[in-house]
Parts: sequence; structure tokens; C-alpha cells
Amino acid sequence: MRKLLASLLLLLTVTSSYAVEGMWIPTLLKRYNIEEMQKMGFKLTAEDIYDINHASMKDAVVLFGSGCTGEVISGEGLLITNHHCGFGQIQKHSSVAHDYLTNGFWAKNKAEELANPGLSVQFLVKMEEVTASILKGVSPEMSNDSTRKVIVANIEAVKKSYQDKNKYQVDVKPLFYGNQYFAYVYEVFRDVRLVGAPPVSIGKFGGDTDNWVWPRHTGDFSLFRIYAGKDNKPASYSPNNVPYHPKKFFPINMKGIREGDFTMVFGFPGSTQEYIPSPAIRLIIEKSNPNKVDARTIKLGILEKQMAKDPKVMIQYASKYAGTSNAWKKWQGETKGLIRLHAIERKQKEEQAFASWVNQDGSRIQKYGTILGDFNKLYSELSDIQIAYDLYNESVARGSDIFGLISRFDLMVQSISDTAKFNKLKPALEAWLPGYLKDYDQATDQLVLPALLKIYVERVDPKHLPGRLNSLKSDLMNPNFLQSAYQKSIFSDSLKIKSLIAGFDAKAARKLKKDGLYELYTTISGHYAKNIEPKYLKLTQDILKVQKLYMAAILEMKADQRLMADANLTLRVAYGKVEGFEPMDGAYYEYFTTLKGIMEKEDPKIADYYVPEGLKRLYLSKDYGPYANSTGEVPVAFCASNHTTGGNSGSPVLNANGELIGVNFDRCWEGTMSDILFDPERCRNIALDIRYALFIIDKFAGAGYLLKEMNLIQ
Repeated sequence: MRKLLASLLLLLTVTSSYAVEGMWIPTLLKRYNIEEMQKMGFKLTAEDIYDINHASMKDAVVLFGSGCTGEVISGEGLLITNHHCGFGQIQKHSSVAHDYLTNGFWAKNKAEELANPGLSVQFLVKMEEVTASILKGVSPEMSNDSTRKVIVANIEAVKKSYQDKNKYQVDVKPLFYGNQYFAYVYEVFRDVRLVGAPPVSIGKFGGDTDNWVWPRHTGDFSLFRIYAGKDNKPASYSPNNVPYHPKKFFPINMKGIREGDFTMVFGFPGSTQEYIPSPAIRLIIEKSNPNKVDARTIKLGILEKQMAKDPKVMIQYASKYAGTSNAWKKWQGETKGLIRLHAIERKQKEEQAFASWVNQDGSRIQKYGTILGDFNKLYSELSDIQIAYDLYNESVARGSDIFGLISRFDLMVQSISDTAKFNKLKPALEAWLPGYLKDYDQATDQLVLPALLKIYVERVDPKHLPGRLNSLKSDLMNPNFLQSAYQKSIFSDSLKIKSLIAGFDAKAARKLKKDGLYELYTTISGHYAKNIEPKYLKLTQDILKVQKLYMAAILEMKADQRLMADANLTLRVAYGKVEGFEPMDGAYYEYFTTLKGIMEKEDPKIADYYVPEGLKRLYLSKDYGPYANSTGEVPVAFCASNHTTGGNSGSPVLNANGELIGVNFDRCWEGTMSDILFDPERCRNIALDIRYALFIIDKFAGAGYLLKEMNLIQ
């Protein structure tokens, strides 16, 4: 027993050293990272990852939609990403008659693949630093507004300077809070078709119960195909388009993984805040996260009850529920992790060291001496308005469906005298409305609206509410009052809405203003737009100006150190190793899960743990084909010590040879504070084992023809 404990302690000691904090810029790998990566086991070069002159890994990775990653896995443009990344598209194609969420979807051939209007994928062509060009004409004494105008003009000039500006999309984004800028050139493909997706009982197994949790048994993947014109270039959707032939696609390794194996995640992480000061973290822990969590708890409780009653509502609100729940659970884990790590105190110690460094030099005092004091003052002012800002967004802007509809009509009312603007808004609303009505249930939304407005008026300081809302406070606390107004509103009647759009003019706009819900919405939103948002934006802009100076000081103070630029939804590399972790005292989690664990979790009474009959038959018959591991079990997921965040969903997880071993889909709950503070002991990314995806495609779905496109490494 002592030897076993000693071995376990040694394992924990060794594996804890594997974690590498950071999401690194591909063009800088050769300078800062490749030597470390190779020492950890990586067998390729920096040029194999990123090269603008030859095909490299970057040519097989895409920004999927507006906030996920995907990777190309065949020479026919076949792409794999997460089920939750493709969820919105799967849901749009679903109905009670064709319930692709419950039953899954698998095209039998290319002709059956489903088009997805509005969905695009972007390949990075190249990225280049353009800091000098963007900051030309900017000086420290300039106002925020003047600085912004100069930078915006410079960004537009840089975009125009790139050749083939009509062929490519060019984005310019700041790094290190505007101390550095990069230009990103993308090739954008807009004909992306759904090829296959497992049922939610596989693609979302464990549901919101297991979300952000390890051990995990979720088959979180979906398949799409990129189509192009006959010249292999981006083209709008056409039945004449052909599968895209990529410069590079990932070979798939079926040999499996072992603890300690090198792993690399290559994708588009969304946003991190590694350099924010202690008062910012205090605001997150004490005010921002708790209020947002409480508002979403109310909304999720209502949706859950309504969805359980009616299969139609279950489909209508599946995507909305998932979108609401994801951040809700993440914020809770983030708060818990920050408290556990004593994040405020740790940041305060860093700030003490920073102050000591500043005070060692007169020029530093003059340049950086007010930073910490400015932070304290500004965050104190922001704290007073943060609740109003957060709860407006949770309860009004992103609250009920009907307020979302009213907001679009309000834009038309405001533009009634601007013919050009009105003529753009009206057809956009007409195109948007069918999707809204398809996924709208009055009985459900009628419960959401009063519940969210109740927490809004309860928690927001009266000085941040419109006067009329304060006078209506007792009425708003009564659900029957708002439900009555809801039922009388023109916006609860689909026929009246369609008629209103068709004949919308100045007279209709005047009539609309008498609608009770419209009046309530515009009273709240108008006050917010005039009194809350400007103050909030002014304070956050002032904070960003100080943060930029603080970041410049940190870069100077740590000039001899390698520093990670915060994630900003641009292509990054993270690396670590396959490894388990200790989530709490006395417990240790293994690095992988198997199909056996799915059967152990099965509970027909709980929707999150329903196992489809086809999967159970495969398990009982042990019909695993070539997808079992060395012990004869089907692997499902694994965890590793790569630093990831939102946007990394769907990212390829690669081995030392650059072969696909998994698809990233989550982080462990104990490590969700990694957007702010990375803990090498407990921060783990969670990935789908690629062998489970192949098993589901082949054995469960009977779509093995897709595997013939892939390069499978046996």
C-alpha cells in the first residue's frame, strides 16, 4: 500500500509539471515555444504548424460560425466540430416530423447534405503584425474619443492596403490591450452543409448536469462539408457547387492515447482576462457573476418545466436553453475557482510587486505611478452601475422572446423618417420572423417575462431605473399584471405581427406606441440607452485606457519573460499532455472515460442519461470493430492540460505527429477560472476521443462510407 501511495504521489508530482499556461500566436512559435514543445515530445516544426508558403496545419483549421472551431478531415472538405457548435443548425432543420435532435441526422450521400444559410467557415490565409501602422498619430495625452477615431481610421487604411481585398476578409485586432496589433487575412466559405450528427442522447449525453464536468461521456461532435465553386474558391450557395479540396486535412490516429502523451490544441479561443487587476476580480466575484447566475437560474427553471411538458417546446427551446445554461454553469465554477485560489489576494501581491518596481525609478513613477489608484477609483464607480448593466442584459436585452421581437420593431419605428435605413430593416425583419415564430411558444415566454422583470426591479438601485418603472414596481411584482399585458399585446399574435410588417408606416408606428408591452420595453430600453449604457461605456473605456498603460508597464517590467496575449478569437496554439488531476482532497480523476461509463450512468428516468437502444445493443454485443482500446473498451473522452477557453469548442486535439486524436469540447468545472487565473494542478481541457466519433459514425449510424474519405492511421 505504501508503494502504491508513493507511486501515486510521484505520478501527481510528475503530471502537474506537464501543464503549460498560454494560448500562443502561431507566427511566434519559433521564437518562444517550439523548443519547449519539442522537449515535451512534439516531433514536428513550427513551419509544420504555420506557414504561408506551403500547406500547414493552419490550412486545416477553421473558425466555424461566429465562435467555434472546426477542422477538415478529408480531401473532400469534410469537417468535424462539436455537436453543440452545430446544434443551432441541427435545431433549425428539426421539427416534430423530422426531429434530428432526438433521432440524429445522417446524409446517405452528398445530395442529402443540408444547406445552412448564414453559416460560414473561415480559413486563416496569413497574419501579420501592424502595430506601427495602427498606432501612427496616437499620443498618450489624446482623449479616448480622439484615440479611437485615429485607430479606426488607421485600421481601415491597413485593411485597404492588402491586395485582393475583395477576395479575402481582413480583420485587425489588438493584443495586450492595444499595445500590439495584428492583421488577419481570411478566406471565407459560405456554403457549408450538414452531413451528420448523432442524437442528443449521444451528442449531449449528460446534458447540462454534466456540462463543465469531468469525468465526461459526451459524444460531442457533428459533421459538415465545405462547398466551393468549380474553381475551388468561395462561392454563395448553389446546387452546382462542389466539395472543397483543402490545402491540408488532418490524418486521424486510431492507435490511441496514453497518460503523458504530448497534446496540442489548435483553434480560435474567444476571450481571456489574464491581466485584470484585483478590483476587477472582486467585482466579478461579488456582483457580476452572482447576479447573472441568479437571473439565468430563474429563466432556466421556467424553460425546463415547459420543455418537459411538450415535445414541440422541447425542440423550440433546446438551443435557447443550451445557450443560457452554458455560461450560467461556467460563471458558478469560475467564481468558486477564483475564491479557492484566493485570486484577489494573489493579484494584490502582484500589484504590490508592480508598485515596488515603479517606485524604483523616477521616470516610471511619472509614467505609471497613478495606475493602481486609477484602477481602484474607476472600479469603485463601475461597481455602482454593474448590477444595472448586467441585469438589463439578462432580463431585458436577452430575456424574453417578445422583448427581442419588440426591439426589432422599435428599430423600425426609430428609422421611419430615414427611408434608406428603413428599407434595409424591413426586409431583414421579414426574413428573421419565420425563424422567430417557429421557435416561439407564448405560454413559455409569458412566464419568462414577468419572472425576469421581477428580479430586475428588485435588485437594480431605484436611481438606475426609469421613474415610471419605480411607480409600477408593485404591479411588476405581480405576474398576473404582466401576463395580462402580454396577452393584449399585438406582439403575441403572429397574424397581427405579419400584417403589421406588411403595412408598416408612420401611422402604424404611432399606433404601436400605444401597445402596453412596447411602451414598457421602450421605457426601460430608452432609460438604459440614455442613462446607464453611456456611463457604463465611459467607465469601461477609461478602465481600458488605464489597462493599456498597465499592460505596457507589465511588458516593460517582464521584458525578459514570455507573456501570453489574451485570447481574442484568433488562431492560437495551446499545448500540454494527456493527464488526470486531483479535483479535491482525497480524490483523483483518471484521464479517460469509456462506453462502460455511459452504461453505468444510464437512467431512463433522467433525460440527460438516456441511452439509445442502438448504442446499448452495440455495448451488450461488444460489437466495437477497430475502435476499442487495448483493454477492449470503447474510449469516449479524455482530459489533458491544454489551456483553452470558449471558442476552442471543436478545436482539433493533435498528437506529437500532428495527427487528430480528439475534438476539444469543454473544460473541467474546477478549472473554469482559467480565463482569469490558470491553475496547472486543476485546469484541464476535455476532448472527445476521435475513436468514439468513428465508432458512432460507423457502427451506430451506419455511415461508414464517410470513413473512406479519411486518412486513418492504424
